[in-house]
Amino acid sequence: MNKPRLLWLNITVFASTTLVALIGVPFYGFFYGFDIWQLLAMLAGIIICEISITAGYHRLWAHKAYQAHWLVRVILAIGGTYAVQNSILHWSSDHRRHHRHVDNDQKDPYSAGRGFWYSHIGWMLRDYQTGQDSNYNNCKDLKKDRIVMWQHNNYMFLVFFINFAIPTLLGLWHGDLIGMLLLAGVLRLVISHHFTFFINSLAHIWGKQPYSDKNTARDNSLLAFLTMGEGYHNYHHCFQRDYRNGIRWYQFDPTKWLISALYGLGLTTNLYRTPVERIEAIRAEMTLKRTAQKLQRLPNADILLLRLQAEYEALLTKINAFAQAKREWIEANRSKGSIMEGYDYEALKKRVEQLKQNFLEQKKNWMMLNARIA
Repeated sequence: MNKPRLLWLNITVFASTTLVALIGVPFYGFFYGFDIWQLLAMLAGIIICEISITAGYHRLWAHKAYQAHWLVRVILAIGGTYAVQNSILHWSSDHRRHHRHVDNDQKDPYSAGRGFWYSHIGWMLRDYQTGQDSNYNNCKDLKKDRIVMWQHNNYMFLVFFINFAIPTLLGLWHGDLIGMLLLAGVLRLVISHHFTFFINSLAHIWGKQPYSDKNTARDNSLLAFLTMGEGYHNYHHCFQRDYRNGIRWYQFDPTKWLISALYGLGLTTNLYRTPVERIEAIRAEMTLKRTAQKLQRLPNADILLLRLQAEYEALLTKINAFAQAKREWIEANRSKGSIMEGYDYEALKKRVEQLKQNFLEQKKNWMMLNARIA
């Protein structure tokens, strides 16, 4: 079978930047050295590239997890161009197909089922045409965004201008043009590339699956640290519209923190959060499945499974009761002030709080039971 044609532009970019990063940077560093300002410029560039992809390309445009002021969108579009990962429109189209057809080797652009190399970088080196939509019909909403289309239509010019202008200006300011081009230009680009690519590859191979095992996506706190919070990938594939990836306070997700901070400044709106009851119900189902599999090896498995099932159903009952009360509370607040409704708002609020405590207590008991009998 004939292999798809090679994409020589992509190969040239990846090969040349990698060779410079592996050979040119150490050579120059050994003979001439780098200083703290060059290292800081590189680090700042990596952060800008990463956050522009995670907060912009990914959560804002690909998933519509929130809305942002035009100034924020312009900054993220420029930062994403600095990252050299194709235009917002193209990137989002690929990513939406990835979520729709995850692990399908024929339709997922970077299917993990085809191995680490393919999902990490190989899919960009040949014209595999995995369901590619040249008209971007799965991004009709983005085609109406003037900032998205401005970046898309001027992408190549913007890439060359921004990626040469910024390191050059920094080098002229610093007094070492070559050193700044190597660190803030090339090495910054290589590192930010591969950190992002880890989400397509390692995040589908290495980590835990607390929410679902229906696809290969995994949660990995180390990858979250390297990718501005994107490493909680099992959660993301279950709740892809959530503006958060790390939902716990202790989980490293600076992208979430940035979006929240901009919300406080009035620069982002309509931040979507998956309802806690939906998250807990799905996690409980996965916990039940895992514990039941472990219990199959025990002599008294049937008795333990009955107890486990009863506690699981009790948890679902309390989750559903809380969800119903919360819906009533939301509806009451929407119609607040209407003389036709007559809601007892304070009573509804107390009921929601009480039912939430009930289901959280049952969740605690449920997790302890699983830990004890498994």
